[in-house]
Amino acid sequence: MFDLDKWQEILATMQKNKLRTFLTAFGVFWGIFMLVLLLGAGKGMENGVYNRFGDGAKNSVFVWSGKTAVAHKGLKPGREIKLTNEDLKAVQREVAGLDMLAPRNRVWGEYTINYKKQNGSYQVFGAEPAFMDMNGERAFRGRLLNQLDEREKRKVIVLGEQAAQVLFADQNPIGEYVNIQGIHFKVVGTFKVRGNNSGRREERAYIPFATLQTTFNQPNQVQVMLLAAKEGVPAKEMEDKLRVLLAQRHKFSETDDMALGIENTEEEYLKVQGLFSGIRIFVWIVGIGTLIAGIVGVSNIMLIIVKERTREIGVRKALGATPLSVVSLILQESIVITAFSGYMGLLFGTGLLALLEYLLVSSGAELPFFANPEVDFGVALGATVVLVLSGAIAGLVPALKAANIKPIEALRAE
Repeated sequence: MFDLDKWQEILATMQKNKLRTFLTAFGVFWGIFMLVLLLGAGKGMENGVYNRFGDGAKNSVFVWSGKTAVAHKGLKPGREIKLTNEDLKAVQREVAGLDMLAPRNRVWGEYTINYKKQNGSYQVFGAEPAFMDMNGERAFRGRLLNQLDEREKRKVIVLGEQAAQVLFADQNPIGEYVNIQGIHFKVVGTFKVRGNNSGRREERAYIPFATLQTTFNQPNQVQVMLLAAKEGVPAKEMEDKLRVLLAQRHKFSETDDMALGIENTEEEYLKVQGLFSGIRIFVWIVGIGTLIAGIVGVSNIMLIIVKERTREIGVRKALGATPLSVVSLILQESIVITAFSGYMGLLFGTGLLALLEYLLVSSGAELPFFANPEVDFGVALGATVVLVLSGAIAGLVPALKAANIKPIEALRAE
């Protein structure tokens, strides 16, 4: 039942001791404020690092040819390994756990792209459609490459948005033709990339893989393979099977790390996940430790309040006040101080994070390892509940002490 007199008494007590109440509340406020800021900053850093991975497959493996560094079965080191279309078919057929496979080659030599009087020196790649999907290129205008382009060896091209801006300015590039080494390609789309070096990656162009092989004299050559593992299959397991297969086909040692260049994105992704799991634990330990310090301060202050009001509590009990009413009075005061100051800390913390995010978005600034600082709603709600419970616990010991005061001893207290 709501007791107006009791709440007025609590308010009067806090007004009577403004400085003490403020310092007590500030301890809890600072604890939850720092917890929210630490969680938000940790999440912002996590988002920033994960953004560097972009939209590409997180369980992928890049493979490219190298030179042998180890003698094997009578063959001298220093041999150049050249991957072929037959290797692609063998990998597709024999590597268990493989979900997607796509090759990519690059146009060698001068790769200036011309459009009327505009030109730009951009890398031109030939790739199967699945490569762009796994590598994180996403359609911005028009479309990306498709299987029909690949099968019919069409002379079509997809430009990175940065390259399209230079070549076409404000003109719509879709349907226009660009010139690459005297050969014309129809622009069917542009793409954007989210993540690390997105601007540089948007200064590229893609044509169908089969078109590049036939048009630019790269028959039966594969410079790069990109593989993605099936769900639940570790990319390292797929990588090991791939190495064994290619070692058998090209006669090099399975332990020769120089024969093939391999980049396993899943390993890097798992390392980052482990790092941020540790950071989250550290943030929670620091934040909760700061919060506990504030709550202990509340408990100590409540003990002082009980000691100061010993005579008053004795009079109350002498006049018939029950232990429950005394306990509820102390508990409510503790909960009010803790919950209100904690809520203000939560409010200021989330407000500061929202302001920071707004400033980052409105200014267009892109920090290398920081993006979208935020606190999960469930975490914020949980922190509020913990605050109320903590306020009750902080006031419980002083409240029980007050309830156990004997009226006759309280009236004698100085």
